[in-house]
Amino acid sequence: MENLKNKTAVITGGNSGIGYATAKQLKEQGANVIITGRRKEAIEKAALELGVTAITADQSNISDIEKLAAQVKADFGSVDILFVNAGIAGLGTIEQTTEELYDNIMNVNLKGAFFTLSKFIPILKDGASVVFLSSNTASMPGPGSSVYSASKTALNSFMRSAALELAPRKIRVNSVSPGPTQTEVMNKVGLDETTVKGIMDVVVEKVPLKQMGKAEDVAKMVSHLSSEAAVFMTGADVIMDGGMVLA
Repeated sequence: MENLKNKTAVITGGNSGIGYATAKQLKEQGANVIITGRRKEAIEKAALELGVTAITADQSNISDIEKLAAQVKADFGSVDILFVNAGIAGLGTIEQTTEELYDNIMNVNLKGAFFTLSKFIPILKDGASVVFLSSNTASMPGPGSSVYSASKTALNSFMRSAALELAPRKIRVNSVSPGPTQTEVMNKVGLDETTVKGIMDVVVEKVPLKQMGKAEDVAKMVSHLSSEAAVFMTGADVIMDGGMVLA
């Protein structure tokens, strides 16, 4: 089924994980997809695999965001779906956290996400869908994740303000908050298979459904929020964590 046929979709951070899975899902639903990322080689490789358009842009750089919006306007005219997915994680106690770590996380997850929406508002079609990738840590912060959790809590706050501001144009703004999700991140940092399995086993024990989420699950939710099926949803944060916030 091509529920999103001829829609134009922009996905930030689309070369791996949830962004990549969402690009694949939206493409299968008939959308014209543009993925962005700060590493030119990685984003172009992913775009080639997916059969989508690649534009190199760093979400933490306001100048890059402005150029991205200008290029999308020049090449595609307007946007029906904006998935602000790019983000970085970082752990450390409040005592250990450096200014550099704090700025890196906030510049991408909060400032970058905020200005991505800001710069794209003029080219969003009336009735468009905006989705932010948040995290269940916005609802259940833990030790060592203060800055990351704060970035996502603040993200959800301005998502709700945006939903109210853009409602007169029927533009819907929502967020998706995954819990532990199986992506290639742990393999990328050089952990061996046994170590990865050990980490996953510990995490899964904290999930009532006793399983990790999949990037494809989140992709399907973004697709749903961007379709006519969710035309009455705005200002909502959809938590997808197997019940972790309940436990």
